[in-house]
Amino acid sequence: MHEPSYAEALSFFGEQIVHLEEIPGRKAHFLEPGAAMHPQLSERLESSGKWPLYVHQALAYDAAQQGKDVLLVTGTASGKTLGYHLPTLQAWLTEPSVRAMYLFPTKALAQEQAGKFNDLGKPWGLRAATYDGDTPQSQRSAIRRGADVVLTNPDMLHVGILPSHELWTTFLKRLRYIVIDEMHVYRGVFGSHVGNVIRRLLRLCEWHQNRPQIIACTATIGNPSQVFRQLTGRTPVVIDDDGSPQSSRTFVFWNPPMIDAQTRASANLATSEIMATLLETGQRAMAFCRARVSTELVLRSTRARLERGSIPPESVESYRAGYTPKERRQIEKSLFKGELRGLIATNAMELGVDVGGLDAVVMNGYPGTVSSFWQQSGRAGRGPTPGLAILVARDDPLEQFLIRNPEQILDKTVESVALDPENPTILADQLMCAAHERPVGVSELAAFGDSALSLAEEMDRAGVLAFQGGRFYYPAHESPSRMINIRSAGGAAITLMVGNEPLGSMERSRALQNAHAGAVYLHRGQSFLVDELDLEAAVARLHAEEVPYYTQPITQSLTEGVAEIEAFEMPLGTAALARIRVTDAVVGYKQKALDGERVLGIYDLDLPSETFETHAVRFDLSNTPPRDMAREDPMGYLAAIHGCEHALMAVAPFLAGCDRGDLGSSWYGVFPETLAPVIFVFDRVPGGVGLAERLADQRVTWIRSAWRLLDSCPCTEGCPACLLSTRCEANNEVLDKFGARRLLELLAD
Repeated sequence: MHEPSYAEALSFFGEQIVHLEEIPGRKAHFLEPGAAMHPQLSERLESSGKWPLYVHQALAYDAAQQGKDVLLVTGTASGKTLGYHLPTLQAWLTEPSVRAMYLFPTKALAQEQAGKFNDLGKPWGLRAATYDGDTPQSQRSAIRRGADVVLTNPDMLHVGILPSHELWTTFLKRLRYIVIDEMHVYRGVFGSHVGNVIRRLLRLCEWHQNRPQIIACTATIGNPSQVFRQLTGRTPVVIDDDGSPQSSRTFVFWNPPMIDAQTRASANLATSEIMATLLETGQRAMAFCRARVSTELVLRSTRARLERGSIPPESVESYRAGYTPKERRQIEKSLFKGELRGLIATNAMELGVDVGGLDAVVMNGYPGTVSSFWQQSGRAGRGPTPGLAILVARDDPLEQFLIRNPEQILDKTVESVALDPENPTILADQLMCAAHERPVGVSELAAFGDSALSLAEEMDRAGVLAFQGGRFYYPAHESPSRMINIRSAGGAAITLMVGNEPLGSMERSRALQNAHAGAVYLHRGQSFLVDELDLEAAVARLHAEEVPYYTQPITQSLTEGVAEIEAFEMPLGTAALARIRVTDAVVGYKQKALDGERVLGIYDLDLPSETFETHAVRFDLSNTPPRDMAREDPMGYLAAIHGCEHALMAVAPFLAGCDRGDLGSSWYGVFPETLAPVIFVFDRVPGGVGLAERLADQRVTWIRSAWRLLDSCPCTEGCPACLLSTRCEANNEVLDKFGARRLLELLAD
């Protein structure tokens, strides 16, 4: 493998490099397993170069042989997969009738691991097969009957396996191991659903008098044991002594240049320039983007740059949700064969897919969590080759704060993962599914949480479930699982149609923002215009057309108080954890130039609004405000409150460990219910998944971080690097940086 020339690759960065730091590698540490191992298995490990075992691999094997549930917490490229392959192989060699189910969050990861497992078990005729939405119907029966290991995802388990569990009776009776790989991905709505899906699986296994062991793997997170318990209802043995070697890594924090006093160059364009330069200097590279539209914009720009050089533009591809199964398989095949020199992807490729030979990773914007930052940067430099990770900051207050303070990422402890399987909306959906699969007894509800019984009784009174003979029944023949999207609370899927051919899909809430009439939909470098969004038919109709812009929705939110959960006294008022009602409406959209952030036009929309209840942190500024602000300059005081909301919202995702889109905010100069100023920051998931609770617990740190955001920026009146926000419903009008900083000082005392 070639040695990457980072000096050559970085030479064009110039003064845009804000911070550069190299983290040295480490040597491997090995350990002999204490538990017995089948001779054929140990011989196979030696012949395939996987012996001796790293410390964590040996410890995981020993714990599994003792019958314990195991949680393996180590870094990227540490060989975690052997932690569950070895117990599975050992069990099969000693008892060939046993079965295992591996759960992966993506189809690509399942496809890759199926190939690796089959290679390892090839001498014995052991068969592993993927079983997901892309598996042909003609093959499914044979997999159910003959596969020793089934590799699937929570979606297929939810909608395709558990509702048809009668077809899986033999498999469930013989199921020895359930593997949950990439456990840290199961956060928010997705994780909350998955926690209930796994409980449904364990419940059916218990009905067959079987209690399979669970082995989970995760990147480093702040609360691994808690997440394991929330997902499974069990307490694991945690193994976090990482014995794998790690190559050195160079981290670069890169800031696009300013175009004028208020505008910074596009991070999308900067990422494409960096990608093209890396490829032209002989590197294999991957760029991570936060959103689907960013992925497509970076792909288009990178290919356009490569067309002027010697590298074929088709050697760079994109990978994101929404592609058809055929497109995904084609891209994955090219990726695993090494035919692609570059890949532009969403966080779907953040996981343990071994892209192979990657020299560099470019992160187009802060990934959202410190854990994701390390996961994405760990895609490069796997093995002995040094890796390069470049973080390109966007024109966003949080990212500009982090680019000014890189230690906030490099030295920060990884966040905890937030999920809530007892979210009433999610739990109600899952109880319907469980009752359809097999009537749920009162005693069984305890496995679904303390609130499950009272919720089931409410559902009985509403006619959603029927209680009879001590059990709750689902009063319909067809499974409700197909109507429940476990990855989103955004409603039923909308199919994107070009003529009579489906181009992709997106959930209803996303379609309202990105598939309305006039919206631009980018797909693998091509541009499509939306002609019509038919919500009743669940179809958006598009046509291919190249346009020199992309579109961005304009949304508005109305917040109403419902109930106060817990109050916290503060110097200038009260902070409270509260239940609120939010009404969202997409009221228009912007056309923005492909070559930057210039707004070309603003257009109105008339779309239905959506209302949901959730949890929020509410700041009531009801005590006597600073007299010089409120009495002498009432508008200045309102501008200070508005600025305070911007600053709190800017740093909230960093502390909550979530994506910006997972949180919303609003402010009132006079809130109708209290007749006093109020600021809300709320969880955008109906019912909430613990984000507001996490912010409430860190309220003092949160306020001080917001103050530091404003104080560390050298501007005087507020700029995109500290106060201005592209999400502001008031177009960043009536903002006062000095007043906001003063209010934050008083809030935190």
